Amino acid sequence: MTKLLEHAIEKVKRLSADRQDDAAHVLIDMAESDQSLYMLTNEQRDEVRTALAEVARGEFATENEMADLWKKCGL
Repeated sequence: MTKLLEHAIEKVKRLSADRQDDAAHVLIDMAESDQSLYMLTNEQRDEVRTALAEVARGEFATENEMADLWKKCGL
């Protein structure tokens, strides 16, 4: 295991159980994939398209919305 992966796992250990499961699913998907690149799901692609459209319209989160998000993430 690389030092970077060890560092990432130490950080993930501090997350909630749900977020740890999310991270585990990503790693398992990468490990089981025959491709060297991570491939987005159709749902993830749709989310990216939606986000890019919001940016194109100049729609960004307010400072308060970002503060609330960081608080929910434990940061």
